[in-house]
Amino acid sequence: MTGRERVLNAIRCRETDRIPWVPFVGSHAASLLGIGAEEYFKSAELISEGAQLAIERYKPDGLPVTFDLQIEAEVLGCDVKYSQDNPPAVFGHPLTKGKKLEELWMPQKDEGRIKTVLQAAETIRQKNPDIALYATITGPFTLALHLLGTDIFMKMFEDVDYVKQLIAYCSEVAKKMSEYYIHAGCDIIALVDPMTSQIGPDMFKQFVSPYASEIFEFIRANGAAGSFFVCGHAQQNIEAMRDCKPENISIDENISLEFVKQKCEGMQVSFGGNLQLTTVLLLGSETDSAKDAVRCIDSAGKTGFILAPGCDLPYATPPKNLEAVTKVVQDEYEQQIARNMPDESIKFEDISLPNYQDTQKVTVNVITLDSEACAPCQYMVDAVKAVCGKFGDKVEWQEHKIKTRDGLKVMAALGVQNIPTVCIDGEISFISRIPPKEELEEVIRKKLQKKAESV
Repeated sequence: MTGRERVLNAIRCRETDRIPWVPFVGSHAASLLGIGAEEYFKSAELISEGAQLAIERYKPDGLPVTFDLQIEAEVLGCDVKYSQDNPPAVFGHPLTKGKKLEELWMPQKDEGRIKTVLQAAETIRQKNPDIALYATITGPFTLALHLLGTDIFMKMFEDVDYVKQLIAYCSEVAKKMSEYYIHAGCDIIALVDPMTSQIGPDMFKQFVSPYASEIFEFIRANGAAGSFFVCGHAQQNIEAMRDCKPENISIDENISLEFVKQKCEGMQVSFGGNLQLTTVLLLGSETDSAKDAVRCIDSAGKTGFILAPGCDLPYATPPKNLEAVTKVVQDEYEQQIARNMPDESIKFEDISLPNYQDTQKVTVNVITLDSEACAPCQYMVDAVKAVCGKFGDKVEWQEHKIKTRDGLKVMAALGVQNIPTVCIDGEISFISRIPPKEELEEVIRKKLQKKAESV
C-alpha cells in the first residue's frame, strides 16, 4: 500500500495496513533548507525543495504543499508582515480602511503567491505520485477576520446580514482555491479555520456551518477529500464541524483524541492529530516524541485515524524528533519500545510568580503559541495591546510564547490549560476567547480601582 493509498483509505474510514503519518511541514521546511521563512514562502522552487527534503527525512504518507493562511488575504489587500522563522502574519485589514465588500474580487491563480504555491504543488505532485498531497486553504471565518479584523465580533451582533455576506464571499474564495489546488494535483483540501475556536456552537452553526458544508460538498464533487482543521480550545464545536460533512477533522492537543473519536465514530468522518507541538516536538526529546506518537496511536485506534502534529510544525522543530515519530509509526516493535521508555517530559522546579498585590500596577499576561504564527494568538495580543495602551504606565502587559521554556514555565505557574489565554494579576480571565475591548477595559479598570482603594 502506498502512502497516498494509506491516507486516502484512512481519511474515508477504510482499512489500512498501518496508521498513516502526515507531518504538517510549512515554515519548518525553510529550516531544513537552512534559509529564512520569508525567502521560502516567496519561492515555488524552495517550497518544492523543502517538501522534498521533508519527504526524504520523515518518510511521510502525506504532506501539505506548505502551510500558510495568509496567501488569500495578501492577494485581497491585507497588509502582511514576513518573519524569518514563522509564516507571514496579517496586520492590516482592508475592510477597516475604506475598502467596500463589493469591491473585493475573486483571486486568480496567477495572482501573488497563489501562482507560487500552485507551481510548487505541481512539482511536488510530479516527483511524488505515491504521496498524499494536502493543500491548506484559509477557512471562511478566518479569512473574514483577516479582511475585517476583530470588528467582526461586534458586527456578528449588530449587522448579521453584512457578516453573512462577507463569509459567503470568503467561502467562494475557498471554493476557488480548492479548485486551483485540485487541478494542481492535490488529493486533500484542508479547510483551516482556527478563528472558529473563538465562537460557540450557536454562532458556529449560524456563521460557519452553512458555508463550510458547501465548501466540503464542492471539494467532493471535484474528486478530492476535505479535512476540517481547527486549533485551540474548540471542543465545543466538534459536533458542528462533523455535521458539515468533511471527510476528516484534524485537531491539536487542546482536544483529546478520545473525545473526537467518540463524536466521529459511526458518522464516516475520520480524524487526525494531535502530537504536541511545543512541549514535545519542539522542546522535547526523541523519547518524548516517540512516546507521544504511541499515546496518539493507542488513543485513536487503527481505523479512520491519521497521525499528525496538532498544527503547523514550528520552524526550529528538531528533525530527530520527527524521525523518531517516523520509526514508531512504521514499526510496531518500536511502538513497544516507546511504551516502556521512561518519561523525559519537561519538569519545572523553579516556577515562581510575583505578588501582584505588591504593586499598584495591573499586570496582564497573554499566554500564546506565538502571536506571529497563530491567528487566534495574534488577534488576542492585538486586543490586549490596544486596551492596555489606554491606561499608560498603570498597566503592563507581556506575551509568553509556549514555544520557549520560559513561556511554558509561566503557563504552568499560572495554571493555564488552553491557549491563547489572558491572565490579569495572576488570575485566568479569558480562555481561548478574544475579549471585546470594552469588556477587557472594564476588568482592568476594576482591578485598578480595587488597588487604589486598598492603599
